[in-house]
Amino acid sequence: MSTPSDRRALVIGASRGLGLVLVRELLDRGWSVVATTREAAGGELRASADASGGRLIVEALEMTSPGRLVALRERLAGRRLDLLFVNAAVDRGDLPICDVPNDMFTEVMTTNALSPLRALETLRGLVAPGGTVAVMSSEQGSVSRNTEAGYELYKASKAALNQLMRSYATRHAKDGHTKLLMDPGHNRTRLGGPDAPLLPERSIPEVVDVLEAQAGAPGLQFLDRHGESVPW
Repeated sequence: MSTPSDRRALVIGASRGLGLVLVRELLDRGWSVVATTREAAGGELRASADASGGRLIVEALEMTSPGRLVALRERLAGRRLDLLFVNAAVDRGDLPICDVPNDMFTEVMTTNALSPLRALETLRGLVAPGGTVAVMSSEQGSVSRNTEAGYELYKASKAALNQLMRSYATRHAKDGHTKLLMDPGHNRTRLGGPDAPLLPERSIPEVVDVLEAQAGAPGLQFLDRHGESVPW
């Protein structure tokens, strides 16, 4: 594993919200980061790169495109990562599942469940032995905690993500990578809404504490920002 001064991360989905704060927190802790954005300009992420002294590189990526994932892997060939973190999700509102159009169902499931696992499968070869692969999940994906009405499609997509990550972990049980599903809590972002109780600037440092503390741990864990297990 790398020493604290030369740790390297790839963060997928970092143009705003939790992903952007995650990148900034890693930089503050001395990591070097490659971060992806769908937007050509990159906005705040590009500004962070300009101020990073070369420790942040911004790459364009449409995560739902298998071909673009392969192209990113080829551009990053030869790098070795200590952390591969996939942070990407969409929410298309609070509809009962019977009112969700087919195209909306496909979009949300593809973005929130299928594409993160495609990203891991495509990019996992860049992760060093003993490194970590992690995905931003949510307590909303916990089947046992689904006791309140609402946001049925989003909940289903996160539950599907968790199940697919279980399959991934089973298939790659002997690869030596730490595997994490992270629940950051309900944050005040575009996705979480303006009334959410948590600020990313407070919750994401706790998430990074967990990522660093769990480095090298075997198997798959579904953890909250305090490092506590979230029930499946």
